[in-house]
Amino acid sequence: MKIETERLILRPFREEDLDDELSIVGDADTMSFYRRPYTREEVAGIIARNIETFEASGYGMFAVIDKQSGEYLGDCGITIQLIDGVEEFEVGYRIRKEKWGRGIAPEAARAMIQYGFRDLGLAKLCSYMTKDNRQSRRAAEKAGMTLQKEYRNPRNRDLPTTVYAVYSQDVKVDAGETDSASS
Repeated sequence: MKIETERLILRPFREEDLDDELSIVGDADTMSFYRRPYTREEVAGIIARNIETFEASGYGMFAVIDKQSGEYLGDCGITIQLIDGVEEFEVGYRIRKEKWGRGIAPEAARAMIQYGFRDLGLAKLCSYMTKDNRQSRRAAEKAGMTLQKEYRNPRNRDLPTTVYAVYSQDVKVDAGETDSASS
């Protein structure tokens, strides 16, 4: 299964993504708005859980691949997150820092929004990030999300956190972006 955009291929995680994913989420700059970068063992666990979740439910984090070069660019996907005390379906994205500012995160997030509404039948998707993470906030806005609220996140050092959302009734859902015949 894969999802294609103009420049990207998004596909579910594979075990062999470990080193590529670690190079992103193990990087201090990329993870500066998180409590800390992830360790190799944590990334292996995240990938394994995402593989299981995707196989059981059809959602999870996807590897983001450059369609032209085949380069691993980061991750983007739908997970369930506790946001201000409520479990929400969340579109998350992390892109290799050398590729920041090229519109990759919003392009991948738009594809996940389409997938969530069209293929999973979800009614609402959120993204949340620390208030100071201007790049991530801008990516959510470019993906079509609007600011819903702000709260202090006890799960991330009690930092001010913004929540963006998009609703299925507000999005024109495209047909045929997902290629479920590919593996």
